[in-house]
Amino acid sequence: MAKRDYYEVLGVNKSASADQIKSAYRKLAVKYHPDKNKGDKGAEDRFKEASEAYHVLSNSERKQNYDNFGHAAFENGGGGRGGFGNFDFSNHFSDIFEDFFGESFGGGRRSRRSNNRGSDLRYDLSISLEEAFSGKKQDIKFSTSEKCDICTGTGSKPGHQAGACSMCGGHGQVRSSQGFFTVQQTCPQCAGAGEEITHPCASCNGQGKKQASKRLSVTIPKGVDDGTRIRLSGKGEAGSRGGGSGDLYLFINVLSHDLFKRSDENLFFECPVSIADAALGTSIQIPTIDGGKAKIKIPAGTQSGKQFRLRGKGMPYMRGNDFGDLYVQVNTEVPISLNKEQKELLEKFREIENEKSNPSIKKFFQKAKSFWKN
Repeated sequence: MAKRDYYEVLGVNKSASADQIKSAYRKLAVKYHPDKNKGDKGAEDRFKEASEAYHVLSNSERKQNYDNFGHAAFENGGGGRGGFGNFDFSNHFSDIFEDFFGESFGGGRRSRRSNNRGSDLRYDLSISLEEAFSGKKQDIKFSTSEKCDICTGTGSKPGHQAGACSMCGGHGQVRSSQGFFTVQQTCPQCAGAGEEITHPCASCNGQGKKQASKRLSVTIPKGVDDGTRIRLSGKGEAGSRGGGSGDLYLFINVLSHDLFKRSDENLFFECPVSIADAALGTSIQIPTIDGGKAKIKIPAGTQSGKQFRLRGKGMPYMRGNDFGDLYVQVNTEVPISLNKEQKELLEKFREIENEKSNPSIKKFFQKAKSFWKN
């Protein structure tokens, strides 16, 4: 039976880019993979056909030979350095699968020591808004694993070294044949390390690390916000048998404040004022997050809810020397306990007040009358 055109097999045209060819093959490989179509000879043949086409068209030199001479370019070992010849698909499949699907289909080119890397750790740290403003240094204490001081992390008894793994021969990977292709997997005996501890350290039982309580001084930069994550490289758990240490992640929780509310680098503050002060005008002092004071002039006739902006009185930016702003909202407080004299004065005021003094009230009732009329 004559071979189908490789472009037809992948469902692309001759002008297809390398990414388009790769994408087309990926879809076919997933669809016809033998593990998903066990016992289906037709799917196995389509899978093999697609892989053969991808092997040729994914290489610029082989692709050019195929474009010039078709399948004849690869018959009897032809085609020169880019030729196809008696290509061994069982060896090539694992390379293709690694590029597409990672270790489950023949991956494992990662460093053996990467499998022994220590775990990352999380530490939740609560600080006040004032501490977030100024930054701070703090000692933290946590339980972790540290490198064994007896074997210096190798896992072997002093004076001895680890030998090559008896299952994988020190490669860290084992191969098994499944039909017409070979699958490469991490060695289950050494977990990819390629080594076996023949004389384990008595102190750490061959792990190269031991549990310990650790104290660490950390610096919290000024301007941190709630939810900020700080990464301390290499401060996590120690790796086993010479593997690198994991990282420590600090998760910052900024506690709520009695006076200030925060939004990014800006702060918000509500300040109550009396009716008399709002009507006649006044000056007030309000607190700032740095522990100081700021003076605000309240103009006569200030309405409840009016905001005043104080530039540069907010939180610092984590990067740079700039600061956010502080917004002060004035809330007019209506008196709730009036003595006789106060009541009399307010009654007199009500008698002499006019619409000009309360433009918003006048406007509201004009709209209400218009609504009732319609």
